[in-house]
Amino acid sequence: MSAFADRVVLITGTSQGLGQFLAQQYLAAGARVFGCAVVPDETLRHERYVFTLLDVTDEKAVAAWVQRSARQAGRVDILINNAGVASMNHSLLMPAETARRLLLVNTLGTFLASRECAKVMQRAKYGRIVNFSSVAVPLRLEGEAMYAAAKAANEEFTRVFAREVAGFGITCNAIGPSPIPTDLIRNVPRDRIDALVGRLAIKRLGSKEDLWPVVSFLTSAEAGYITGQVIYLGGVG
Repeated sequence: MSAFADRVVLITGTSQGLGQFLAQQYLAAGARVFGCAVVPDETLRHERYVFTLLDVTDEKAVAAWVQRSARQAGRVDILINNAGVASMNHSLLMPAETARRLLLVNTLGTFLASRECAKVMQRAKYGRIVNFSSVAVPLRLEGEAMYAAAKAANEEFTRVFAREVAGFGITCNAIGPSPIPTDLIRNVPRDRIDALVGRLAIKRLGSKEDLWPVVSFLTSAEAGYITGQVIYLGGVG
């Protein structure tokens, strides 16, 4: 039997990219998946997949989504905070609204979903939460000041939140992927991507397949003694 058979997994940002890939992986492993995004998911169809149109920065909507999913499935075992936005722009040229959106989606969205899912998870004394950071944080990439700031906030939130919910049997960790070919980096100039890859120990772009083993381990029952950690991919030193 799969490690995720009958597990209930909530994933934000599943209409495309990494979120949809992770939803597919959990479904293939036997889990029941509840996804959401701000745009419709027109490609993923599965009897154990439920999609909701949702803005993760909307507090009431997030709370309703989590409660509705928990009522329908009976519990919440795993939360993947995948929803995120990126913008590469020099700080002196970045509009305030762009900076605001980076902070709201990447950081507030992670907080809201984590808070609401932990409320449900604590009843069963079990839960696994994975948040997303980025190698933009340790590499201090020029042109990504506010994006890196939002992801750095996710890292510190992960560390503190992990301590707050540990007594309920809930773990909370973060993963910082290297660039992975998705819509998130589609408009980033190639020379910038090449320069970033050149600073990694493993000189290539990451892949969705590189991400899954880390996510699956951190959300497994066996990873119950690992919490408050940030794992970067690609070799950042």
